[in-house]
Amino acid sequence: MQFLVNVIDDGQAVAAGRTESATEAEATAVDALNERLGDAVVFAAGVSAPADGTVVDARGGGSDTTPGLVADSSEFVAGFWVMELPDAETALRVAHEASQACNRKIEVRPLL
Repeated sequence: MQFLVNVIDDGQAVAAGRTESATEAEATAVDALNERLGDAVVFAAGVSAPADGTVVDARGGGSDTTPGLVADSSEFVAGFWVMELPDAETALRVAHEASQACNRKIEVRPLL
């Protein structure tokens, strides 16, 4: 099974006056987790700040573009993994470890 494992910044970057979410210590802890997980990590990446994003809505022939997040929120996805894991129980265990390494909330969702 593959899982999307999102790292949720709920104010850490803003509180520290940074645009990037992770501190150097957190990035080091995440690198160590990635190393330990090995081939279970299909892909992993950090994500730029919400202000760097653009929402595009071309439904119904329109062409609306809006800078920023789709919703006004203090929480945003600061990074993610796609992981190949045997089951949901393992995914939750790994998410617990990821939360500790990142010092962030983690969202886990099975990929369809």
